[in-house]
Amino acid sequence: MGVRVFLVCAAVAVMAVASAGARPVATPGVSSDEIHIGSSVPLSGEAAIAGNVARGIDAYFKYVNDKGGVLGRKLKYTYLDDGYDPGRAVNNTIRLIQQEQVFAVFSSLGTNNNLAVRKLLNDAKVPQLYVSSGATTFGRDYKKYPWTIGYIPPYSEEGEIYGRYVVKNIKTAKVAVLYQNDDYGRDLVAGLKRGLGAKAKSIVASVGYDPTSSDVQPQVTQLKASKANVLMVFAFGKFSLQAFNAVSRLGWKPQIFVNDVSSASSLMAIVPQKAANGSISIVFGKDPASPQWAKDKGIKLFQSILRKYGNGTNSRDLKDGYFTAGMATAYTLVNTLKKAGKNPTRQSVMNAATHLTERGNPFVLPGIVIRTTPASRYPITQVRLQRWSKGAWRTFGKLVSAKPG
Repeated sequence: MGVRVFLVCAAVAVMAVASAGARPVATPGVSSDEIHIGSSVPLSGEAAIAGNVARGIDAYFKYVNDKGGVLGRKLKYTYLDDGYDPGRAVNNTIRLIQQEQVFAVFSSLGTNNNLAVRKLLNDAKVPQLYVSSGATTFGRDYKKYPWTIGYIPPYSEEGEIYGRYVVKNIKTAKVAVLYQNDDYGRDLVAGLKRGLGAKAKSIVASVGYDPTSSDVQPQVTQLKASKANVLMVFAFGKFSLQAFNAVSRLGWKPQIFVNDVSSASSLMAIVPQKAANGSISIVFGKDPASPQWAKDKGIKLFQSILRKYGNGTNSRDLKDGYFTAGMATAYTLVNTLKKAGKNPTRQSVMNAATHLTERGNPFVLPGIVIRTTPASRYPITQVRLQRWSKGAWRTFGKLVSAKPG
């Protein structure tokens, strides 16, 4: 069965469940004492490390439950492994809606995976909350998909920030780009070109790879042959690791920019440091591995929650930014549920999600305001730049805007 036919069948199945025998009064996933939330995330495969986002969410929800829950209701959280595969994400999402009867699907991870289930969820009028992807479409196309909203900074604006930095700081730049050939990678490339402006011709080589590829080191070798002095690593998971490994093996010494979702310290610490040193990325969340946050109240809260509520937590986890990112998103969801009222409905939670002004999220950088309106569905649009040096990220400069024009 082709993917398109499978998705159509899946949508029909979900709609049938949503309409046949529906209970007009009860809200699925909400009882007198519980709100059931679901996610589809990679707990296995090349993107498995990002599954720690869901584990961070799980720990934070347990912490909230111990403090009384949300307006008297405890949060139940079911997250299923999709191995970063869109077909499995569809199966998981159908299960979450049909069998688990979740109130909302929350922080599912991956651009292609979220695209695969977006129509299905919108047809069934199930909130697709705070998508764990910065693909511009999740904020831009709200008129067609009103039940969907993103969370992290949009990739297009991230790419633009890198382009502006190159123009301002690197003379005679010759830019090579490794990118994942989907909406995730293409958004970053489009933003990069916009940021370079009149100097977009300084891109001397650009190579895309399929997310199902096994290795991108041949592509990096091809990019080196362009004699570029700047390398954009717009790659995820194992592909980012492979890119750094190839740069090191080839003895190439470009100025590297690595996109946010692959910049976790837990990843950067295991690549060859002679290639990693000096790399630049953006950041919006506090990095528990960075010395600058060692005494921060938010990071201390994160670590205390993870120690108590994380399953099998080790010392490495306490410095893993994927866990922190999960808690940041969970913090926002809890605020959203409170804003949705004592008797939340799927419509009231979407109203709340599109009327946010959240200040003081303890897990994001000081000064960041998480803000949305019905016509502006990019919750986080402020970031800082950071540079990898001596085994840690260090922020520099002021907050900059990552808000789509």
